[in-house]
Amino acid sequence: QVQLVEAGGGLVQAGGSLRLSCAASGRTFVRYAMAWFRQAVGKEREFVAGIRWSGGDTYYADSVKGRFSISRDNAKNTVYLQMNSLKPEDTAVYYCGAGYPNVLTGPYAAWGQGTQVTVSS
Repeated sequence: QVQLVEAGGGLVQAGGSLRLSCAASGRTFVRYAMAWFRQAVGKEREFVAGIRWSGGDTYYADSVKGRFSISRDNAKNTVYLQMNSLKPEDTAVYYCGAGYPNVLTGPYAAWGQGTQVTVSS
């Protein structure tokens, strides 16, 4: 099992940027796929972006394509989410997940505690 801790959330104005990080510990020797999910008030958790262990392939929800970028540094056991051109509808709690063996199907069974992102208009 891997333990995940997110950081970097906060309050930002529309059009601004934030960079989230997710630090992993525990079974970091496992070649986990990593992904970011988010859950807004009154809505179900949704997939935002995913990345293979190799970092070679990335996947994004249509709503964030062209604005968000996921990356990872396996030497630091950390995955990042660069969020640009933020919109009020991006407001949510953002969660980091570790999945195995597939980036798209997971399953994603390990989760961080979440970090709040609030975008004001």
